[in-house]
This record gives sequence, structure tokens and C-alpha cells, in this order.
Amino acid sequence: QVRLVESGGGLVQAGGSLRLSCAASGSMFRINTMGWYRQAPGKQRELVATITSGGSTNYADSVKGRFTISRDNGKNMMYLQMNSLKPEDTGVYYCNVLSGVLSYWGQGTQVTVSS
Repeated sequence: QVRLVESGGGLVQAGGSLRLSCAASGSMFRINTMGWYRQAPGKQRELVATITSGGSTNYADSVKGRFTISRDNGKNMMYLQMNSLKPEDTGVYYCNVLSGVLSYWGQGTQVTVSS
């Protein structure tokens, strides 16, 4: 019933930019915190950034100053603007939504940064 769809991934050179989008739809009664996670090959999934319903943000140290998370509560949309991309940013990026006590995940979008 709940679906999260990520888009905007692709292949870019180091120093480039990408803008990821997450569209949430379904029977979610309330959305609290939304966030982006990523997983590189052979690595565990890690938190990239989160944003609360009130707009408070939190970033992993590795992306501070380069990435910006935002959301449009009226449209149930979330975005991740990624600038100054590095090869170590490569991975599958996943959208996550907390609705009440439940957590939902999208299928992910591939981001590849070449050097």
C-alpha cells in the first residue's frame, strides 16, 4: 500500500552534481522523519541525511557542506541535492520514511561517480 520511488541517479564525474527525488504514495496516515541512506558494494547501508516534519536536518559528516536534504510535505516529496560529488559517494541511494511506528523503503537509485 505504501510506495516510495527514488529517481535522479546516474553517472557523473567527480565534482559534478545530482539531484535525487523521492515520491511517497499510499496509505500513510502520518509522515514523521524522512531520510536518505546509501549502500556501496561490499559496505553496510549508511545514513546520509534525515529531515523531520518540522524541517530539522541531520547529515553524515562525510556529506556535510556538499549535500542538502529537503522535503515538500504537501506533495509528500523529498529531495537530496548532491554537489561536489566524490567517487566514495558511489552507491545505491535509498529513500526512507517513518510513518508512526513503521519504516518504509524505496527500491533505490544508483549513483556512480567516476574519477
